[in-house]
Amino acid sequence: MDSNDIPPFAPPPPYNNPPPPIMMPPPPSRPRKSRGWMIVALVLMVMLGLCLVVILGQWMEGLSPIKVTHGSTSAGSRLDETIIEDNDSANKIVVVEVSGIITSRAMDQSGLTMVEKIKEELKRAAEDNHVKAVLLRVDSPGGEVLASDEIYGLVKDFQNGKPGKPGKPVITSMGNLAASGGYYISTASRWIVANEMTITGSIGVILHAWNYRGLMDKVGLTPQTYKSGKHKDMLSGERTPDEIPADEREMVQALIDETYGRFKHVVEEGRGAAHGKNKNEGKALAEDWKDYADGRVLSGNKALELGFVDEVGNFDKAVERARIIAHIKNANLVEYKVRYDLSDFFRLFGKTEAPTIKVDLGMEGPKLETGHLYFLSPSFLH
Repeated sequence: MDSNDIPPFAPPPPYNNPPPPIMMPPPPSRPRKSRGWMIVALVLMVMLGLCLVVILGQWMEGLSPIKVTHGSTSAGSRLDETIIEDNDSANKIVVVEVSGIITSRAMDQSGLTMVEKIKEELKRAAEDNHVKAVLLRVDSPGGEVLASDEIYGLVKDFQNGKPGKPGKPVITSMGNLAASGGYYISTASRWIVANEMTITGSIGVILHAWNYRGLMDKVGLTPQTYKSGKHKDMLSGERTPDEIPADEREMVQALIDETYGRFKHVVEEGRGAAHGKNKNEGKALAEDWKDYADGRVLSGNKALELGFVDEVGNFDKAVERARIIAHIKNANLVEYKVRYDLSDFFRLFGKTEAPTIKVDLGMEGPKLETGHLYFLSPSFLH
């Protein structure tokens, strides 16, 4: 047989087809990395940014023309003295701001209330021998009765001084609004300057409460009250007007009248003491001033006519008057600012507040708390 006739070699039938592919198991999934380190890194970056802001602020403070000196007295360890008008003088006139609602609540993250801050400011001013007078800058519709009375007492005691340490005069400069409690605290000062367009006066007391029994009846709510005494639910808004006893109304009105009498006494006492020191340079209360102490508001000009203020003018006029009363030719205007640090920032994270629900009725009512007495002009609240 010829070699060319030899058939080619063919593998056995099982090897005619290629072997099936080998199926490899899928690679094991990589474990998901925790994002905890990312959160920690983000927090650290935020803290670093805040530190840089503080450092930058302190650096800019050094470049600013407004000078700041840190308080070293026990009275105001967290108060920084800031020069708001440098007149190249060793004398100082301290400007104390009373702005907005007079309240006993904390103003900001410092934790200080308005009363506490003013107390610290006046104490620091009393200890500084370079301070010759205080300028009380009032722009307020009033506020809480107790807070207003406490500030009045602080200003009065500051002016009277202590044994061996005479007091210093306080001059009030009224802004847009110095009504009710705003006027109450002003009467403690030696001299009051109001602008012609200042709204002041509003001598009176208000106690605010809501009666929502009619609304409860409409939605099918019936109150059940258990009390230890006849008047324990006084000022409750769950009763119908017919359910309020007449003697309860008389008691509430007597409380209002007592507080109102205190207001008139403060006006008479404060303005009388000021006139005794100012003599003919200031204004005495008009004989019929009580006729205007019925809650009405007054312009600066009308207040001057009635002796509620001593002079009509602006802030610069009040500064000039402070120099005259303090017997100095010139003075730097300074104010005390609360110094903040990172502890105040972290304190914010510890605050919790209950959730509130606001119903929009198309109008804003006066922001008064039920059961609180106020020296307040609620028509000026927004």
